[in-house]
Amino acid sequence: MRQLSRALGLPWWDKPAQPCLASRFPYGEPITAARLQRVAAAEDWLRQQGWRELRVRSQGEAARIELPADQLVEALRRWSDTECRTELVDAFTALGFSAVSLDLEGLVSGKLNRVLSA
Repeated sequence: MRQLSRALGLPWWDKPAQPCLASRFPYGEPITAARLQRVAAAEDWLRQQGWRELRVRSQGEAARIELPADQLVEALRRWSDTECRTELVDAFTALGFSAVSLDLEGLVSGKLNRVLSA
C-alpha cells in the first residue's frame, strides 16, 4: 500500500501506522471523547517536537510516552535538560494529565494486550 501511495504522489505515503486511539487505554478503563482528544493532543504535541513514531498511553490521569527503543537515548538526553523537560511536563499537565513518564521498554505494538494472556 505504501508503494502505491508513493507512486500516486500521496503526501502520507511514509506516515507511520496509526492504530485507533482507543488502543491507548488499558482494558476496563473508561474511554470518553474528552480523554481521546487529550491523548490525540499529547501525541500531536510530541510530533510537533519532531518525534514521528510514538504512542501516548493513558493510565488513569497519567500519561506514559512510548517511543521506538532506538530513540530512547535521544529522548533521555533531550528531556534531561530542565527547560525541555519542563516544557514537556507543562504541555501534558495543560492537557489535563497529572503526570508524564517515558516507557523505558520502548514502543511495543499491542503492549496493553499482555493482560489478556496473564
